[in-house]
Amino acid sequence: MNSLVKKQRRFILCALAIPVLLLICFVVVPAIDLIRMSFTNWDGLSSTSDFIKLDNYIAMFQDPDLWQSLKNNAVYFFVHLLMIPVELGFAVLLNSKLRGAKFYKTMVFLPYIINGVAISYVFSYFFSPINGAFDSILEALKLGMLSQSWLSDPKIVNFVLAFVSLWRFSGYHIILFMAALQSISQDVVEAATIDGANSWQMFRYIQTPSIMLMVDFVLFDNIRGAMQVFDIPFVMTSGGPGYASSTFTLYTIKTAFTFSNFGLAATMAVAIMVMIVIIYVVQNKIIHGIILKGE
Repeated sequence: MNSLVKKQRRFILCALAIPVLLLICFVVVPAIDLIRMSFTNWDGLSSTSDFIKLDNYIAMFQDPDLWQSLKNNAVYFFVHLLMIPVELGFAVLLNSKLRGAKFYKTMVFLPYIINGVAISYVFSYFFSPINGAFDSILEALKLGMLSQSWLSDPKIVNFVLAFVSLWRFSGYHIILFMAALQSISQDVVEAATIDGANSWQMFRYIQTPSIMLMVDFVLFDNIRGAMQVFDIPFVMTSGGPGYASSTFTLYTIKTAFTFSNFGLAATMAVAIMVMIVIIYVVQNKIIHGIILKGE
């Protein structure tokens, strides 16, 4: 018996050795070096750099363009957050015995598997002020007076970009919710049905509490995605006009590769990691509080 246990432990250690080694080499070590770099003024080219204490962190907090970029990230976060109940509703609908459900599932998930850069280019033409398809649709519906400079008006550009992001990622969240719903014990569902529970009661008291861990994951994915959004604003507007549609990640990359200030960019990267962790910890406590209350 002891020999069998030793073999199992040896197998587990061997199986974990390579993933742990890769994790240390490509995640832990770069993260430590990133933190070290955030206290320097390295320009990305010089072989040496100076230790400048907290100057980068002070400069980051005093940069108004960075705060503007962070506000733009908040638009993505709240737009996706408001759509989560709708996504959950669609998941419940597609999980039921709906005619043509497989076709709808495929169509819902399709935008997620398309390359993000390709999607961004397509929507750039779609919202183009010159023969753009969206303005043509408005004209056909006799709503031409609603036409706007969709990608150059600072007041609406972030909502347009958030809509593109929503179109791309909502299907992914719906599929995750569907997977969670399918894991609910059918015995519980049948018992609730026998007790006379209607569709809303089933959704409110059976389905939603049973998939709170998946809701927790989707919320975290929303936080991470909103804070790290890059390809859509980069391709469609390059962060313009000015910094009106710039995001935290876009501004960080521009700081590094356009302004050659890798030290400050490293500071921003550290800051975004800390923000994601803090927001997730707060969210996790709230979600687990709801789960415990439900139990």
